[in-house]
Amino acid sequence: QVQLVESGGGSVQAGGSLRLSCAASGSIFSRSLVGWYRQAPGKQRELVARIIGGGTTNYADSVKGRFTISRDNAKNTVYLQMNSLKSEDTAVYYCNANSMLPPWTVYWGQGTQVTVSS
Repeated sequence: QVQLVESGGGSVQAGGSLRLSCAASGSIFSRSLVGWYRQAPGKQRELVARIIGGGTTNYADSVKGRFTISRDNAKNTVYLQMNSLKSEDTAVYYCNANSMLPPWTVYWGQGTQVTVSS
């Protein structure tokens, strides 16, 4: 069973940076759509950034120009570089991978807390 493990969360002041990592126990990222989601207290989980076919990236409007998603297939790792952090970025961040091959399994990490203080 493939597992996703996030790391890199923590507490930072507004304007600071963090880099999240998501390591997979198997080589799934090369055959999956991968992304980062977040969930703030009392709110629904939302898409932050994702890598789709051909390496194209999508970002939520709220993070465009500040966050960058990247993938290293050789290391089975996906990253989320977060710059110019704001208090509204405070949330639990989850790594996600949707397999593009049968049985089209959806994988989630356990989440990592990001807290931005103003």
